[in-house]
Amino acid sequence: MPSPLTSEQPRPTAAAATAPETGKPPAGGRDHFFDNAKYLAIVLVAIGHTWEPLPSGRLVEAAYTLIYTFHMPVFILIAGYFSRGFELRPDRVWKLITSLLVPYLIFEVLYTVFQRLTRDPDYSLSLLSPYWLLWFLPALFFWRLSTPVWQAVRAPVLVALAIAAVATVSPAADGSLPIQRTLQFLPFYVLGLRLGPQHFALVRRTWVRVVSVPVFALGLLVAYWLVPRTSTSWFFRKNSTVEMDSAEWTGPMATLLLFAAAIVLGACFLAWVPQGHSWMTALGKCTLYGYLLHGFVIRGLFYGGFYDRPFFDTTLGTVTVTAGAAVMVTLLCTPYVRSLLRPLLEPRMEWARQRPAAKQP
Repeated sequence: MPSPLTSEQPRPTAAAATAPETGKPPAGGRDHFFDNAKYLAIVLVAIGHTWEPLPSGRLVEAAYTLIYTFHMPVFILIAGYFSRGFELRPDRVWKLITSLLVPYLIFEVLYTVFQRLTRDPDYSLSLLSPYWLLWFLPALFFWRLSTPVWQAVRAPVLVALAIAAVATVSPAADGSLPIQRTLQFLPFYVLGLRLGPQHFALVRRTWVRVVSVPVFALGLLVAYWLVPRTSTSWFFRKNSTVEMDSAEWTGPMATLLLFAAAIVLGACFLAWVPQGHSWMTALGKCTLYGYLLHGFVIRGLFYGGFYDRPFFDTTLGTVTVTAGAAVMVTLLCTPYVRSLLRPLLEPRMEWARQRPAAKQP
């Protein structure tokens, strides 16, 4: 079974199969560009998480802020793009349950046991309070179920942006459930639903690559300027303005600014993604494995005192952690890990599926 990020890809037409543009499936029926993009995005996710326990430094904080501006939006946008063909049919809903909800339940239990063994013996299991990075699974489940709504309403991206903006001033959406993140990241999923192959072909043009270099440099300078002036919590999109002790008007304003910044930086990121088959293509098909498993490694190292060494307060220490994160998540995305842990992340569970009713003669 394919990754839940791409499991709803529309069946390619014969015309699309021969088109060379990015975003159109090749003759084999799968566009390697998106697998490559997912792999590079999950590497950035892992790097960002490994930077969190590092001693604070303004340059690292700036790079951290820059990455958090676009890496999850890119991931979510691609998920939306491949959900364009989703329909509320029993077989599709069942695939959604087994590829998102069941792994969520399994890993919520596993991370709870992990937390009890390594940090907090009294840590409680709460299926309504996702552990750290597990918020993404129930959020994607909700987004995909809502797909028919966004395919029916006018100006769906604007509606989703309005919902995200309202969420930032709604303290009722704070709490254990990942409601804030689900609503604040929603516009990227909806935008993905509205994109076509031609849009991804656009970001691969030479002039976009050229422009992306100074844009990234400018983005890093802006992030460097922002570090002492704002909280990185804005980029996590998990709290309301009340929770962050900010004025209400800052929430909707931040929603629009962060959305624009994520689209611009995300386009610059995608401009440098390899288009053809490469060594990273197979890894991009297993990004869910890297996403769900790398938390054990990072939290395990942190709880074990790995980051307490003075070495990690140096530039070389930061470079070492960064390279280690890339290698670690790459290994977790290999087909070998997938073949070993497939029952946990891609369970078939045919025994639990309701058989379709027999047709009456």
